[in-house]
Amino acid sequence: MTTTETNPIRTNKVWNIALWVAQAALAAMFLMAGYMKLSSGPAEMVAMGMMWAENAPAALIKFIGLAEVAGALGVILPAATRIMPDLTKLAALGLAVIMVLAAGLHIMRGELGVVPMNVVLFALAAFVIWGRTNKAPIAPRD
Repeated sequence: MTTTETNPIRTNKVWNIALWVAQAALAAMFLMAGYMKLSSGPAEMVAMGMMWAENAPAALIKFIGLAEVAGALGVILPAATRIMPDLTKLAALGLAVIMVLAAGLHIMRGELGVVPMNVVLFALAAFVIWGRTNKAPIAPRD
């Protein structure tokens, strides 16, 4: 009879890689979305199929874009530099909140086709929060 032992160092490395992939995916998605909101007006966004922007104040759209860009940078930079790496979890929390609010808006407007992407991005953000808390936390610099 053989027993399989799990190497804790290898397991931690796998979790760390998976979390970095999730963080990179979140950063890429939210940098693109945030940049688009910061660089486009409501009319341009409606023309691109984002119908929710037709009744949204331009200042709100810019605020959401800024929050998305800040969250995207926040899920990468603190962890990569190891300067206040707990901010990575807070940035992921902020992105999760944005996705909950976005899903609520889309549901209220009857735009149910967009909600699955909100759910996927929420799940990625929740995974980063959970993983960086429990499985592969990043220690701050000494």
